[in-house]
Amino acid sequence: MNSSGEVILAAVMDWTNIEAPSLDELERLARAEYAMLPVRFRDLCGDILFIVQEFPDEEVMRDLDLDSEFDVLGLFQGSTLAERTSNAGRPEPTAIFLYRRPILDYWAEAHGTLGAIVRHVIVHEIGHHFGLSDADMEKIEKEI
Repeated sequence: MNSSGEVILAAVMDWTNIEAPSLDELERLARAEYAMLPVRFRDLCGDILFIVQEFPDEEVMRDLDLDSEFDVLGLFQGSTLAERTSNAGRPEPTAIFLYRRPILDYWAEAHGTLGAIVRHVIVHEIGHHFGLSDADMEKIEKEI
């Protein structure tokens, strides 16, 4: 409402037909965001799988001692650089698990795009696994 009491209609995005992304759509988004990361960062991982699930499974909940299935957005599984070098013939597959519902819940509360949030989760899962500092990861995210 303006000062004279008139109702002012702002341009509002039409949300009437927009749905939350499916598991497959979130996986495609993750692949697109990963592809934009610097090559030297992606080279840490080698071939990588993106596995999108609604929530972490019971084993992950137990292993990470989580109170709620909303307490984790993603999880990196794979060999370290040293393990990959020493076992070059048969390295463990590298995968990043993304948990759709916790990510969407975080997005609803955060400021930013879903793509930026997914990219942030990917960078931090890879970065923490390979021992990068928060400053290193922040620098990588700024390069995009």
